[in-house]
Amino acid sequence: MIYQFLPEGGSSLYVFAGILFGFIATVFATGKLSSYLPKDGGREFAHDGKLSAGKPRGAGIIFVLVFVAAALLFIPPKAEMTIYLILLSICMLTGFLDDASEKPWGEYKKGFLDLCVAALVAMTFLKYNSSVVEFALFHVKVVVHPVLFALLAVMLVWGSVNVTNCADGVDGLSGTLGIITLMTIYLIDRIKDRPENFSFGILLFSVCILGYLWYNATPSKLMMGDAGSRAMGLFISIAILKTGCPVLYLPVACVLILDGGLGLVKVALLRFFKIRILTHVRTPLHDHVRKVWEWSNTQTVYRFAIIQIIVSAAVVFGIQV
Repeated sequence: MIYQFLPEGGSSLYVFAGILFGFIATVFATGKLSSYLPKDGGREFAHDGKLSAGKPRGAGIIFVLVFVAAALLFIPPKAEMTIYLILLSICMLTGFLDDASEKPWGEYKKGFLDLCVAALVAMTFLKYNSSVVEFALFHVKVVVHPVLFALLAVMLVWGSVNVTNCADGVDGLSGTLGIITLMTIYLIDRIKDRPENFSFGILLFSVCILGYLWYNATPSKLMMGDAGSRAMGLFISIAILKTGCPVLYLPVACVLILDGGLGLVKVALLRFFKIRILTHVRTPLHDHVRKVWEWSNTQTVYRFAIIQIIVSAAVVFGIQV
């Protein structure tokens, strides 16, 4: 591994090298390999979904694999991180297989696979970390029973994977929101003085997303697909668990939650309880603001990002006072 060959005190050098590697490798690999990705057929029920027809999709397989390579090269190996990388790869691969399938996988099949991954994340986390939950905005710590913690962690991971997936529908939106959320978590890590290796992993994942956004900014040339959005949601959930303040997921990912989560709640209530809510609101919300409020794609990305930045700034300030 690269860090093994650096002189004492060379940590700054390999951090710099890792960040450059993650970005440059993602941009280069995406440019060279995008023609081999499956092509999008156009999303029938999404606003302007047909405009995506013919674009390469599933580009998440590229930036996730680059991140895994960067993590193995530049982060000292630990069993916990290795397991997370394996689970991230599994989540990405199941998403990519769905992207490449002529007949999309059913919701229940994908939901069950996500549940399995979420359970493995929860078990891995509890093996290497405590079940203490800090309510950082109130400076209160609570010891949660491991079984209850595991159940809540599964809900967090499963929810994060799926709301992030549902929020992927506008050029650059989910990637931009994902980076804002991850960089907020990185700042929380630094404030809480969490282990630097995983914090560095957050930086590596973020620059790999930036490499993808090089091609996905409006007007996009390709899309991350389930391969990217599901893996990104998984990594966000692991990152917030590692802060020791998992409740902060609600504010630091609030736009992703509202954009992608409202549709999940709306469909679940109607399907299982025959309860109709938000009948005049299109979901995901990015479809509502474009169709009903007539926001452009660029306005949608910028305004959603601005909202998340404001909330994230308030959170970062709040945990320091």
